[in-house]
Amino acid sequence: MPQLREPASHSVKSGAKAPQQGRKAVRIEIPFDDNRLLADLLGEFDAHLSMIEDKLGLEAVAHGNVVVVSGGEHGCVLAKDVLEHLYDRLQKGHKISLGDVDGAIRHANAYGVDGKQGDVPGAGQLRTRKKLISARTPTQTKYIEALLSREMIFATGPAGTGKTYLAVAHAAARLERGETERIILSRPAVEAGERLGFLPGDLKEKVDPYLRPLYDALYDVLPAEKVERGMESGVIEIAPLAFMRGRTLSHATIILDEAQNSTSMQMKMFLTRLGEGSQMIVTGDPSQIDLPAGQMSGLSEAIGLLEKIEGISHIPFSSADVVRHVLVSRIVEAYDKAR
Repeated sequence: MPQLREPASHSVKSGAKAPQQGRKAVRIEIPFDDNRLLADLLGEFDAHLSMIEDKLGLEAVAHGNVVVVSGGEHGCVLAKDVLEHLYDRLQKGHKISLGDVDGAIRHANAYGVDGKQGDVPGAGQLRTRKKLISARTPTQTKYIEALLSREMIFATGPAGTGKTYLAVAHAAARLERGETERIILSRPAVEAGERLGFLPGDLKEKVDPYLRPLYDALYDVLPAEKVERGMESGVIEIAPLAFMRGRTLSHATIILDEAQNSTSMQMKMFLTRLGEGSQMIVTGDPSQIDLPAGQMSGLSEAIGLLEKIEGISHIPFSSADVVRHVLVSRIVEAYDKAR
């Protein structure tokens, strides 16, 4: 059990906040057994420790195999739980990044501390052959829980929240576990008012730029040779939304990305392709509709009509869930306020 002590007399470092007025100030010593893992925990140039300082408003210093955190009691206990949670991941052979540190802090902040030492509420996880993917926000954890329990999931919100990436990672994990026979990825071929006919090349060359984000996500979660073999054999299919018409998609994990650019008729057509043993994931950002003026988005309509049906979940993301550069969330917030 760590000792809670009154902090030594020193000023809080630049970038760390002073303890909130009325909050007890403490000093916690957190020992770690493996110095090699401790170096990975702290990050290059102590970048991980610096993020914990900045996010939780405290001071953190490493001395030998001990990390000392000083500041408000609540923040220090959160910092201890975050550090021990991340160290446990390293002990299990997983790497951690700044994004993982940020995710652990977000989960600890969202759920608080229940008094148990080292008890950061568990982030949802997806495991593929190539990597272990952990949720970086509480909403991502809810999304992963829905992916593991529902037949149809709608995920909406701004860019950078992980909607598509987690859906593709989940599909890849299901394929590797033998829970699905194929992956089908689709997007409407509509972007910023452009039309395919004006683009050079054959049909594949025309639509590939619109589908590139799906390729990128696949290659990030699966070995390149598995992706290429899968596309050659048809186990992995990437196609424009229009190619779904007339099909029944059975024993498949089906993802429709950028669904805000589907019309009402297209969305109905797509959702009714769901066959036996299949799961359908629909992602999109209702604030980024590129359909002609006056045309209703099929995504917004479908959520309103189907949200309360058993077996269907809607997970709404917000700017607080953006896991790209910190400026992305600020940009999203600025545009939201201007509307």
